[in-house]
Amino acid sequence: HVTEHFLTGLTYIRQNFPCLLTAKKHGAMSIDGFQMYLVSPEGAVLDPQLLALHQDMSQPLSHYFICSSHNTYLMDDQLRGQSSQEAYVQALKRGCRCVEVDCWDGPNGEPVVYHGHTFTSKILFRDVITTLAEYAFKVSEFPVILSLENHCSIEQQKVMAQLLDTILGDTLLRAPLDRLVPQELPSPQDLKGKVLLKAKKIGGLEESETLTDEIPDEVSDEDEAEPKSPSAENLSADALRLNDKKSKFSRELSDLVVYCKSVHFHGFEYSHLHSKCYEMSSFSESKARKLAKDTGAEFVRHNSRQLSRVYPSGMRTDSSNYNPQELWNVGCQIVALNFQTAGLEMDLNDGLFSQNGCCGYVLKPDFMRNDDSFDPERPQDRNGYTSLRLSIQVISGQQLPKVNQKEGSIVDPLVRVEIYGVFQDQAKQETSYIDNNGFNPLWNETFHFIVHVPELALVRFVVEDYDKASRNDFMGQFTVPFTCIQPGYRHIHLLSKDGTAIPLSSLFVNIKISELTTEV
Repeated sequence: HVTEHFLTGLTYIRQNFPCLLTAKKHGAMSIDGFQMYLVSPEGAVLDPQLLALHQDMSQPLSHYFICSSHNTYLMDDQLRGQSSQEAYVQALKRGCRCVEVDCWDGPNGEPVVYHGHTFTSKILFRDVITTLAEYAFKVSEFPVILSLENHCSIEQQKVMAQLLDTILGDTLLRAPLDRLVPQELPSPQDLKGKVLLKAKKIGGLEESETLTDEIPDEVSDEDEAEPKSPSAENLSADALRLNDKKSKFSRELSDLVVYCKSVHFHGFEYSHLHSKCYEMSSFSESKARKLAKDTGAEFVRHNSRQLSRVYPSGMRTDSSNYNPQELWNVGCQIVALNFQTAGLEMDLNDGLFSQNGCCGYVLKPDFMRNDDSFDPERPQDRNGYTSLRLSIQVISGQQLPKVNQKEGSIVDPLVRVEIYGVFQDQAKQETSYIDNNGFNPLWNETFHFIVHVPELALVRFVVEDYDKASRNDFMGQFTVPFTCIQPGYRHIHLLSKDGTAIPLSSLFVNIKISELTTEV
């Protein structure tokens, strides 16, 4: 019926306004103009107004999701992959605002960057920082966090500090804004054009310069993620410091750490009582997922005032990724992924950060930024809760890409619509497949979803080539934040596996969003 309505409308336009001049004279749109509108940004599923920078950028850093990379220097796997400055260039061009550098002692007093105790190639720390200086703010003017995993000796730490100082120059943040000890983190707006160093720090911003150069040992994210004592919740800050193993740390490097001081996580109660806003912890994906499942509401409150970084399991030697949605659901800001590995997880990451000018910062929902109790396991308990009905009619496809480029090859396409968000919102439905037609397949199938937390939901459209004997082949996808969807008849311009556009390839859909009525 939808196709018939459109054909009827097009026929009317063609019969009554056969040329552009006649259409203009009658204040109408020509058939060519109408077709151009349908495939223009105004006719796309992603609202073009929300593509531009439009969010409030004056709130504390902890109030934003931040596009983040893990082991940014790697182009491939974690065991034998190539390390390259080009990996930083590619990540920064994709809007990444938190990059990671693993530093080790190198020859001739020069620190090197690589995945320690593996066969990955090595690059100079100097070259990484030079690349960062050149590309950090080409795509986004908002701050870059340099997450430092430091394995270097005191001598080479001093070299690192010198290189950071001389190469980054005024872009490196060296002291609190206005020289004041913060009660809350500054905003992305306040920190435009600045590089923030995330690392261990001797003392805190409130401390005097008379401290000894000893801090709790920091060698890796894995150490940082776990408390040193099973009873850490019940220990005082002084007792925890004494309980930790001590190691020497360069004062010169320490002094460059301002708003991103790495600390061990000792529990939400301890953090609430003792932690400063500029202290942040890193969590392995397994630790973070357990906290999210067991104490989700507490995790949300913790992340309203402090930064949290999550990184992939050390077992992911193939540079695979975990699902970032589970950690965004509890407000974790720095959910680091292996950018070099395409797939669902990077599709979600690209989808979330496609909004707000692709600047790498997305403002969290208001119920995750204040003291209201939000539990992702029980979204209906929050103030102002309203669920929505999402109806998507998958009408047709246009010039879908071939999976096999051999002459005469034909695809059997199907479309799957997937919802990612809080647990209650996870859902997927798919169309039937169309035999031997990738040029203009017609489905006319409608799906209905209930979305409980639209502010956190992502909608992913996936096109696959059906194969009854083996796994379906990926053809294209597009992921959009639920809050950025334009209802109505829309074209979805498909992306390839690595996130680049597939020319002329699209889906045509009709989308309706409405409040859920009591009888549903």
